[in-house]
Amino acid sequence: MTAELVRGQNHTLPQTRLEIRVSAGSPVVAGATLGDENGTVRGAEWIAHPGAHRLPGLEVSRQAAAGHRLAVDLEALPDEVHRVTVLLALPTGVGGPTRFGATAAPFVAVTGLDGTEIATFTLTGLDAESAVSALELYRRQGAWKVRAVGQGYAAGLAEMLADQGLAAGAAELAASIQEAVARSLARSVAPPPPRTPEGDRVRHTSGPLDPHPPTAPQPQPTAHPPTVHQPTAPQSATHPPTAPQPQVPAHPSAVPQPAAPAHPPTGTDPGTPPAPAAPTAGGPINYAHPRRQHAAPPPPPPAAPPAEPGQAPQPVAGDATGWSMDERLYNQIWGMFEDLARAAAAYRSAVDFAESRMGQELDRSLSDPRNRIGGTGDRAREEARAKRDELIARAREVLDRDLAQLAAEAAVVEPALPAAYAGWDNPVWHAHRIPMELPMALRIGDLHLPERTDLRIPLLVRLPLERGIWVDSGRTASEAAALMDTDRLRRLAMETAVLHAARLLAVYPPGEFSVHVIDPAGSAAGSLAPLVDAGVLAGPPAAGPGGVASVLAHLTRRVDLVQMAVRAGAADALPPDLDTGEQLLVVNDFPHGFDDRAVTQLRYLADEGPSVGVHLLMVADREDASAYGPVLDPLWRSLLRITPVADNHLADPWVGHAWTYEPPATPPGSRVLEQVLAAVTAARRAAGH
Repeated sequence: MTAELVRGQNHTLPQTRLEIRVSAGSPVVAGATLGDENGTVRGAEWIAHPGAHRLPGLEVSRQAAAGHRLAVDLEALPDEVHRVTVLLALPTGVGGPTRFGATAAPFVAVTGLDGTEIATFTLTGLDAESAVSALELYRRQGAWKVRAVGQGYAAGLAEMLADQGLAAGAAELAASIQEAVARSLARSVAPPPPRTPEGDRVRHTSGPLDPHPPTAPQPQPTAHPPTVHQPTAPQSATHPPTAPQPQVPAHPSAVPQPAAPAHPPTGTDPGTPPAPAAPTAGGPINYAHPRRQHAAPPPPPPAAPPAEPGQAPQPVAGDATGWSMDERLYNQIWGMFEDLARAAAAYRSAVDFAESRMGQELDRSLSDPRNRIGGTGDRAREEARAKRDELIARAREVLDRDLAQLAAEAAVVEPALPAAYAGWDNPVWHAHRIPMELPMALRIGDLHLPERTDLRIPLLVRLPLERGIWVDSGRTASEAAALMDTDRLRRLAMETAVLHAARLLAVYPPGEFSVHVIDPAGSAAGSLAPLVDAGVLAGPPAAGPGGVASVLAHLTRRVDLVQMAVRAGAADALPPDLDTGEQLLVVNDFPHGFDDRAVTQLRYLADEGPSVGVHLLMVADREDASAYGPVLDPLWRSLLRITPVADNHLADPWVGHAWTYEPPATPPGSRVLEQVLAAVTAARRAAGH
């Protein structure tokens, strides 16, 4: 039975390997301190936080998120540790709430590794506090207990660390933790979809697992903007998920930050065409997908029965919930992404555990000097290595089975994807027709992990874009980029941006999406040729300081007018020549051609534009803008950074894996890009645009 604790109450822990789950009303930083018999933290090395997320027996999240899972192995803690205190703090400088009183009360649960709750605690009564000691695990007379604390600190993380006993450097450490959180926002993969009340996905079971799998503290999930998926218990790729949890917005700066949980997808009758992007009184322009419903979508179609008893059912494309096949495929892809992340996390954790166990056994065996020489020591080493190899082999067997199931599912799902989700090599593009309504999402590349590099998961971002994109053209972006000629790398970056712009044009209804290009020096003429030749740009690429100023002034005016109309509830007062459709600004070679005023306008568009339909796609080398110093750091952090060459710089929302991102590319010799742009032009003419 679960113990529901109140402030100050304690409860005995029946086991020593635990997970601490956190669910908050907005993204929070989760950490933990180790204390001695007096509860004193002896130094920064006794604190687990996003910048140093792993200590012996303890692992915490590496990102700010509305949902966390912290792994704790009490037996693996150093002998001098008698207390583990779980800390929560609001991230600073990301545009979210600055006090816990402005968001929903955080909920903390201590569970076993199987997800069974042992004790829970809801941190009510918080107001001006921006940091809080949630609960503590403490050792008393050889047994471990958990106590609900709920001690808040209005002065924030620094005050809390000082109160935990950090004698010096609390402010500096708090600042470094917040900086680590801020850096993680710029390297986060787009979020998973919102869950429906029934859960967003039905997984196929593949038969019983190994009855004695290797176990280890599981890495915790993290999350990143714009919505947070509250993860379930650790599972293999073929285990059905447990009940869903709420979601909350978590975008740092480019998207407004409501404190209340996000609602399920909303929309209109399936037969109703999308409403125009016009401002509404008292609120932002409604860019919601017209098919997103308030009610729960129907369950997915039943899975095919197993071919033989004990075998997994054959994968089915669209085996997730949703009102349409596109929505089911979207949810299924994110489910595959989550499954692959957790399967790899379980395997890596098992390997770490096996290595750690071997080291501990060797230490115990060889601590006696008499066992260090002769056959006794050799036998101890052989036995320890044999046990390690056995554990790793069993973990690999489970991983291979899960990966095989996911690969089979990917082979079924990929051919069934609509154009917006499909790769450029998918035949669906050759028969593509410009849609009359906006799809849910857009594919901007593929992701894979080193455990199986041929298993690619599409990287989808929701539409309309809620975050700008930065194609990093710098040679310091990755090892692959460092080996490439500078001119070639910048050409590849611009070609990648063109593919993204073309895909956006191809999935928006005719006349509802415009592309503007700033190319100050004209260096991207070759890469831009497909867009220019097809006549799909809103105007010629802007060149020189004058062109830069003109385009930025035009888009800034649009953002200002729409925001004023929204605030005043005067949508009818917008000028008749104002295009209320979505706008994309492609910027090449930033900051060439930009003065201080232009830089300020660009930052304004990045921050305020997405909420009113103006989006940013930058092709830039951050080193080129280093002369501006830290003034541009918020700009880089607000954008989703991708690369024109494969690079493992993106982190997932659950366990923070470093995923390898593969940029989109058309097949060699293919004319699919020209065909798609020609279809865009034809659709615009037919619609009278």
